[in-house]
Amino acid sequence: MAQAGLLEIGLPGDDVALDSYGAIAQAEQAIAAATGELGLATAFAGRQLIARFFIGGFADAAQRGELLPRIAAGRGWAAVAISEPGAGAHPKHLQTTAELQGDAYVINGRKAWITNGPVADLFLVLAITDIDQGRKRYGLFQVPRDTAGLTLTPMPSLDVLKPASHCELSFVNCTVPASARIGTLPDAYPAMALPFRDIEDTVATATTVGFLDWLLHTVAARVERSEDHALTLGRLAGLLSLAQAASAAAVRALDSGEPPNGARVIGVRSLARNLVDEVRALLPPDRIDDQLTRSLAAFDVLASVAREPRKQRQIALGQSLWSNQKQ
Repeated sequence: MAQAGLLEIGLPGDDVALDSYGAIAQAEQAIAAATGELGLATAFAGRQLIARFFIGGFADAAQRGELLPRIAAGRGWAAVAISEPGAGAHPKHLQTTAELQGDAYVINGRKAWITNGPVADLFLVLAITDIDQGRKRYGLFQVPRDTAGLTLTPMPSLDVLKPASHCELSFVNCTVPASARIGTLPDAYPAMALPFRDIEDTVATATTVGFLDWLLHTVAARVERSEDHALTLGRLAGLLSLAQAASAAAVRALDSGEPPNGARVIGVRSLARNLVDEVRALLPPDRIDDQLTRSLAAFDVLASVAREPRKQRQIALGQSLWSNQKQ
C-alpha cells in the first residue's frame, strides 16, 4: 500500500484530491468490494482516519510536520487508545491519568481494544489531566511504542477480521515530554473522542456498502439462474443502491463541515442487516465456502461493536419524531 501511494489517502498534503474523508471512504469501499475482506478495509480506514482527524486536525505544526509525512510514506503507524477494560469509552468510568510533573507528563493506567495496536509504533492516549468540580478533564498524548513503562498485550485475535488486530496497553509511570500533548483544548473528550466516534461510524458505511457489493455479486454467481432468483437479486441490488447513496451523502456532509448525519448511518446499517439476512436465506449451504463464511462472520462482529451507543443514537432519532410533532 505504501509503495502504491495508498497510505497518503485522506491525509493533508500536496495532493488536494486525496485530502478528504471522501477519499478514505472511496478507497475502503473499493477494498471491500474487490476482496470481501472487512478486516483489511477496516484496518486501512482506521489507520488513515486516526492520522487525519487527530494529527491533521489537532496537532501543532511541528507535530504534523514530523508525523504526517512518516505515516503517509508507511514508515509509521498511529493507533488511538481511548477505551479501557471494563469501562468501554464512557468518560465517567475511564481511569488512565496523565500528571504534569515539571516539563513532562507521567501516564498511568490501562487501555483496551486498540485497533491496529499490535502493528502501531505510536499510540495517541486519552488520559485524565484534571478533575474540576467532580468532572474529569482529558488530554491526548503521543506515547511511542518503546516508552519505558509501556507494556503491550495482544488481545485474543478474531481470525475473521484479519489483518485487523487489537491489543491492551498498560502504563506504569510512562513519562513523555509536555510537547507530546496533542492540542491545547482544556478537555479533549468532547472535542476529540466524541466526534471521532461519529466520524468513524459515518466513514465505515463505505466499508459496509463495499462489502454488500462484493457479497451480492458473489451470491449471484452461485445461485440457480431462475426468474424468482432474478426478482430477489434485483430487489437487493435496489436496496444496495440506496445504501450506497446514503453512505456517499453522509461522507460528503463530513467534508463540507456539516455535523455527522446519524439517520443516514442508521439507515445504511439497517439496510445492510436486512440484505445480509436475505442473502443467507437465498444461498444454499453447499455453496458457502470458507471465505464467504469468514466474511459473513466478520460482518456480524463489526455489527456488534459499540452496540449500546448505537442503540442510544437510534432511540434519540426515534424520540426526535415525537418532539417534532405538532401539539
